[in-house]
Amino acid sequence: MLRTRFTDLIGCSVPIQMAPVEAWLQLAAAVSEAGGLGTVPVYGYPAAVIADMLDVLRRQTTKPIGANFVMRFVKPAEAEECIAAAARRVRVVDFFYSDPDPALVEIVHREGALASWQVGSREEAVAAVEAGCDFIIAQGIEAGGHVRGHLGLLAVLSEVLEAVDVPVLAAGGIGSGRAMAAALAAGADGVRVGTRFLAAQEAETHPTYVSALIAARPQDTVYTEAFWVGWPDAPHRVLRSCLQTADAFEGEIVGEGETETGERFPLQRYQSGVPDRRMTGAVEAMSLWAGESVGEVRRVEPAATIVHDLAGEAERLLQRWA
Repeated sequence: MLRTRFTDLIGCSVPIQMAPVEAWLQLAAAVSEAGGLGTVPVYGYPAAVIADMLDVLRRQTTKPIGANFVMRFVKPAEAEECIAAAARRVRVVDFFYSDPDPALVEIVHREGALASWQVGSREEAVAAVEAGCDFIIAQGIEAGGHVRGHLGLLAVLSEVLEAVDVPVLAAGGIGSGRAMAAALAAGADGVRVGTRFLAAQEAETHPTYVSALIAARPQDTVYTEAFWVGWPDAPHRVLRSCLQTADAFEGEIVGEGETETGERFPLQRYQSGVPDRRMTGAVEAMSLWAGESVGEVRRVEPAATIVHDLAGEAERLLQRWA
């Protein structure tokens, strides 16, 4: 797990509930090709579909890639087959928003991959290590999308680093090389970045969503449970504007999405999902996930540029601080 290049310290993961995963494979491949770890969520899909998707991704890059599972969306009877299908094809299988489970980690190791767990507390980090995880991702409340814990990144990172002896990555509010350098200086072994990659050229983020991200500042995000449809009782961070627009929206259907087979389906008000290019309707009233790093989203640019900018700035700052 020890790495020598700064680009290797950057993991990319964007929330993709509802959006066709194939639409984001290009982004993950681009991040990995640039030296990071491109990670795609594969939960909710049958094992055969997971295998097909990751085979497509593997043809786009020979570099390490990751797959993410939120186990509450995986049918228990299908869990082993799904996780095994992913673990045979990726370097890292990442788990989030469920209690650490040694049985799941064992499946990952059996198939030759590394297992990680994104956590929001010291207690959850200890449980993940006891379950056999190879590394931990400590997530702060600054993160966009769904948030596991209740502390700021530096607070939870400090607690986790003191409690575990495996590598720890920092997540939440990291969208610049300065933030990355700060996390590394605080003891993290790497970082996970989400919000900034939503505006990558390779992403399929809806243009209205991208424009809202570019216009936003950190104070324009809000921590809420409002976008509960499809994922209830799960705190998350979104742009304040989308919550205000959803609250004022008249009616319960804000637009339509499209499945992988081209079928259209209605999007409810307060639906949990990522607005992609296939969606139509009042996009500004949909769940526009955004972390407190949103102020660093200033333009649409290639994923490789984002990775290299983060790594380059972090390296320069750490050398200056040394």
